[in-house]
Amino acid sequence: MYPFNLETLVDDALAQIAVQREAVLPDLRPREIGVVKSLSTGVARVSGLPGVGFEELLQFPGGLFGIAFNVDKDEIGVVLLGNYWHLKAGDEVERTGRVMDVPVGDALIGRVINPLGAALDDQGVLATNQRMPIERSAPAIMDRDPVSVPLQTGIKVIDALVPIGRGQRELILGDRQTGKTSIAIDTILNQHDQNVLCVYCAIGQRASAVAKVIAVLREHDALKYTIIIVTEGNEPPGLAYIAPYAATSIAEYFMHQGRDVLIVYDDLTHHARAYRELSLLLRRPPGREAFPGDIFYLHSRLLERATHLRKELGGGSLTALPVIETEAQNIAAYIPTNLISITDGQLYLSPDLFELGVLPAVDVGKSVSRVGSKAQRKAYQAVAGNLKLAYAQFEELETFARFGTRLDDNTRQIIEHGKRIRACLKQQEHDLVSVTEQIIILIALTEGVFDTVPLTRMQEAEYAVRTATKQMPIAIRTQLLDSNSLNNKDRDMILRIAGNALKLFHQQS
Repeated sequence: MYPFNLETLVDDALAQIAVQREAVLPDLRPREIGVVKSLSTGVARVSGLPGVGFEELLQFPGGLFGIAFNVDKDEIGVVLLGNYWHLKAGDEVERTGRVMDVPVGDALIGRVINPLGAALDDQGVLATNQRMPIERSAPAIMDRDPVSVPLQTGIKVIDALVPIGRGQRELILGDRQTGKTSIAIDTILNQHDQNVLCVYCAIGQRASAVAKVIAVLREHDALKYTIIIVTEGNEPPGLAYIAPYAATSIAEYFMHQGRDVLIVYDDLTHHARAYRELSLLLRRPPGREAFPGDIFYLHSRLLERATHLRKELGGGSLTALPVIETEAQNIAAYIPTNLISITDGQLYLSPDLFELGVLPAVDVGKSVSRVGSKAQRKAYQAVAGNLKLAYAQFEELETFARFGTRLDDNTRQIIEHGKRIRACLKQQEHDLVSVTEQIIILIALTEGVFDTVPLTRMQEAEYAVRTATKQMPIAIRTQLLDSNSLNNKDRDMILRIAGNALKLFHQQS
């Protein structure tokens, strides 16, 4: 046995304990805890949190969070963000000291998540540690550049007559089941080689509708550049309320990195209704159509975040395609008029055209792009004006012709030409048309090359012209993509190629 001094050992142990005790820094943080007073559908009333701030995140039992929405003297109205069935009056509520935020980063690309950042696609937890608040200030006016670069949708009637630019806010509105979502999804599909990241935000949609969208994107290999944020119709209204703001923060992260981003809000009708439901449950005074007085601010602060940043700030852009549902073609209702006044134009889908089989059912007369030709290639500009004028004349004369009015030869020619324009602007779902194919079709249309083709064979004739674009010299195709205007020689060559492709149809007419 080795000799040892018990007294020495005790002194050493006491010295070590003293050193460790001095090194301990207690983490003393005040905790402010309140109590649930009552519960309603998607909202709770809480008392006992005198220091809480507006839109502060509060934590409830079971990992449930809520947003402080009404900060009154005696109680707080809280919007609940998730299933709240386990809550009861008397449960404790704790302040978090932060606002609602959402994970951001490259790890989100190709994933399906909810507005809280939880994965819904069974591909594991999101591998990101960056977060951004869902409510952020829109870029200042001096931080923005004009919208000048086109965002090609692959849809002829839109790219030619109602062009959309990167950084624009273009509203898609129409009655239910008129093809609004189809236009948005086709636009996403057309970005596969355009270096545009896409964010699709489903707000209060049916699970079957969301599953169909995901299946289409996966089938066309579009998920590799798309992020999907989903709230279903059976979820609490609080999730539908925060969904578009969370999606916009995710999109803004990539915009500030200098990337071009497209975001689709499908649709803001459900968003406005969810906000109305929350406001009425929190006993805020109702206004027109029972919507609260700040319903305009709800969407304006969201859509103002879409813009084109200056080159000094990276030059990124965020293009917004909000979707809105009208009732009985009433575009003068409260929410549609609000959004029309906020956005930079609208695509109106007519149920009358839809019933006639004119798809996509874009009503050119009621649709407008306030950016216009500034975000359109010069090759389009050379034909778009004449095409829109000819189509407008046709629609007006067609209405008079229905009354059995006797028509002269010139009028009949205008009507027959207009019928070919309408037939050529038809397009099947997911059948996207490239820039070069669109321009050769539009030039052939404006020059009347299609006028001798029977209406019943217009679809075949169009595909023949699209196939003939492969015969175009590479120099002309490059010129079309580089936004240069066409000279007369190039135009004549395009007309000759189109005319040769349509010879067979002329002979069999």
